[in-house]
Amino acid sequence: MAAIDRMNAAAMTWPVASGSLVLGFGVAQATGVRPLGGVVLALGAGWCALRWRRTVGTPRTVGLVALYLVAFVASHVIADTVGTWGAVFLVAALVGLATLLVADIPASRGAVAA
Repeated sequence: MAAIDRMNAAAMTWPVASGSLVLGFGVAQATGVRPLGGVVLALGAGWCALRWRRTVGTPRTVGLVALYLVAFVASHVIADTVGTWGAVFLVAALVGLATLLVADIPASRGAVAA
């Protein structure tokens, strides 16, 4: 927990990574226009990818973007079991945690992009 306390709030990308999954689904549900939700997802993932590449390098960025895409697909697969919003919240939580551990904490410790 001490590592999180020392983190620079400006370096945190996990809220955008996880939040864009939730917001993208919410926009698609509210408007009935699924591509509009996809735009939200693409903007969120793209913004995060740019930050991750600068702070933790290309390999971690590729891994996190792949996780984001897999989580998006997985939310559709598990939606029948846990419900649509349950699936979205579950994958958003997993993406947020992975982002915190793989990108945000290392970046706050001064990891140099490779």
